[in-house]
This record gives sequence, structure tokens and C-alpha cells, in this order.
Amino acid sequence: MENRENSTRAGVLARYGARLPLTKDTPMISLSEGSTPCIPAPRLAATLGLSSLYLKFEGMNPTGSFKDRGMVVAIAKAVEEGATCVICASTGNTSASAAAYAARAGLSCLILVPKGKISKSKLLQAQMHGATVVSVGGSFDTALSLVRSLGAAYRVAIVNSINPYRIEGQKTAAFEIVDELGQAPDLLVLPVGNAGNITAYWKGFVEDKAAGRIPSTPRMIGGQAAGAAPIVLGHPVESPETVASAIRIGNPASWKQALAALGESDGIIDMVEDEDILSAQRLLARAEGVFCEPASATSVAILGRLLSENRLPRDSSAVCVLTGHGLKDPSVEPHGHSSIDFDGDLAGLAKACKLVPL
Repeated sequence: MENRENSTRAGVLARYGARLPLTKDTPMISLSEGSTPCIPAPRLAATLGLSSLYLKFEGMNPTGSFKDRGMVVAIAKAVEEGATCVICASTGNTSASAAAYAARAGLSCLILVPKGKISKSKLLQAQMHGATVVSVGGSFDTALSLVRSLGAAYRVAIVNSINPYRIEGQKTAAFEIVDELGQAPDLLVLPVGNAGNITAYWKGFVEDKAAGRIPSTPRMIGGQAAGAAPIVLGHPVESPETVASAIRIGNPASWKQALAALGESDGIIDMVEDEDILSAQRLLARAEGVFCEPASATSVAILGRLLSENRLPRDSSAVCVLTGHGLKDPSVEPHGHSSIDFDGDLAGLAKACKLVPL
């Protein structure tokens, strides 16, 4: 039988341990996270008028989002440091990941979510893994403030992205892109909510360049939903609203780090409307067969907008990060889908489906 430590599905700690802050006492827990594909997207590239486009589909992680690659490091270090309980605030994906990895490591897990602002699928994941879920009045930012206060006063380990081990784990996605493509793209495009991911990707690419693995780093391109765009607007948004629930955050914890990544990479951050996000989600599903949650599609929406405004060169190579699977947030109706009620003969069915006879 193949040694799992040598397998591409061995997990983040086994694959990139030498580039992570691990010690001999760090437990090598894993749910086989990471190793997500860079899927070529030729039809989408042609539609956008771009020379080369890949989709880094993080929805193929164990709990269906990018959170797993950072959470495994945070939970492993929490165990190493003697924690018995972990805590986080979440709009959904963090809660699912924290609960799963806490269960894997034998820890209890406490999750604070904004009441009525989390998809049922993500809530179900956290509950099935045995986490205690507390619904909090207010926004994600309210929940995170409470988590910070609890972490300062009680024996709990915070596993939000304010935990630096989360960023360390998430940077491995940049390593994987270089491993698979043999180089960094010209553009790395991703949604921005709490801003930990853009911080982590930039850290990974900078480390790869310093190690001589790539000659240059990509421009970081971030997209926020218009109803939750504090970094674009330059001030916190008190009551963020967007269909893209995973990035419905009004005061990002990694705001300063994200601005540093943008500045150092000559990057761009801008916002797109919910309608454009949902259009991009449908385009991804129908042109490339990739179903991502709305927040993920923000990367494609912002790339399309910036290209149409001639703010990015069309001869660029790009990787769009799709942060979560579409089944994580199935509340959005599939606009324009084809559905036929059948109650008749075979010929009638074939006609309704516009089939061509042999």
C-alpha cells in the first residue's frame, strides 16, 4: 500500500511541513486537505478575451472550501500548545472547517455566527461535526469581537485568520499553483472578505521567489461585493449585505496586510455588484462545468470587469481562486435553467427537448 506521507493526498502538514512553523511536537493531523487542481478554463478565457486562465478550485478540499488548508495548521498548533477547546466567528466556511478539524483532533469547538446570515449547508456541517453553535445578533464583525473577548479571558484557542497559523497554512495554495503550473501567473485573482486569503497567497508567492522557485510574483487582484466593500471604500461597512455570504464582512481582520499585498504587487482591488457575481457563477458552471459558491465567483466577476475597462492587459496569464464549492451555499436560484415537466409520449418528450431524429 502506498505510504500516505508520500502521497499527493497526504495533506498540507506532510507535504509542506518544512515550510511551515511545525516542531517535533506538532501532531500530523490531516483530512487530506490541499492538492486542489488548477483547472484550465479555455472557454472562459475566450469569453473574457484573456490569453490563459486557470481556476484554482478550493471547493475540492475536505469541507468544501479553502479554509481547510489553514485550519489544519491552526488546529495542530492548538493541540501542540495544550488547547482543549477552539473558538471562531464565521460566516460559514470557517465554522465547517473548524468543527471538522477539531473533531479530527479530539477538541471541543465553539462557533459564533451572525444570526440568519449563514447558509444552512455550512451550519449543518458544523453541527454534524459536534460543534456548539451560537447565533449572535449583528454581523460577522460583532461575532469576531466577542470571540476576541472570550479568547482574552478564557481557556480557548482562537482559530480565525487573526491566528497567524491560519495564514501559514493558506499560503500553501500559492506553493501548489507554482508546483502545478511551473511558474506564477501574471495575475492572481481572488475574492476578498476578511482578507486573510489575499494576505496568505502573497506570503506564499513572496517566499517562493525568495527561495528561487519563481523569478517574479503575480499582481494580486481582489474583488469585493459592492454591499460589503470596506477596503475599496476605505472605511468599515456597518451593515454589509451581499448574496456572496462568505465575503459579507464589513471590517476585515487582515485589512492592513491586504493593502500591503496590493501595494507590493502593484495590485488592484475593486468591487462588483451582486448581479455580476451571480452571472459569473452561472458562466463558470455552464462554460467550464465548475460549480462554485457566489463568493468564489467574485474573482471571475472582477477579472471580467477590469479586462472590459482595459485596466489589465489581455495577454496576461491568470489564476482565479474559487474559494468554495457551490453546494456550500445553495440558496441562490439557478436563473434561466431548463426544466421540463413530462407527462406524455416519447415523441412529445423528444420534441420538448429539441432532439434531432436519427
